[in-house]
Amino acid sequence: MKVQIKPLSDRVLVSPAEAEQKTAGGIIIPDTAKEKPQKGTVIAVGPGKKDEPMTVKAGDTVLYGKYSGTELQLDGENYLIMKESDIYAIV
Repeated sequence: MKVQIKPLSDRVLVSPAEAEQKTAGGIIIPDTAKEKPQKGTVIAVGPGKKDEPMTVKAGDTVLYGKYSGTELQLDGENYLIMKESDIYAIV
């Protein structure tokens, strides 16, 4: 996926995963009750800080905090832009 946004410094552009549609027991979750996803795919990565190289790269699937990042919409797609420190793990 190619986007025209280049994050600066230690920022990362993430495409959030879709929210769960059903519970494990098969109950359908309405839109108003869905949890914000905490998992997504890295789309673009900034160059990092002078003494801190970036550890994530485009294409990585990551876990991040529930309220991390700033939401933005580009070409009808939803993205989050956040600091690399808001990412907890690569899965």
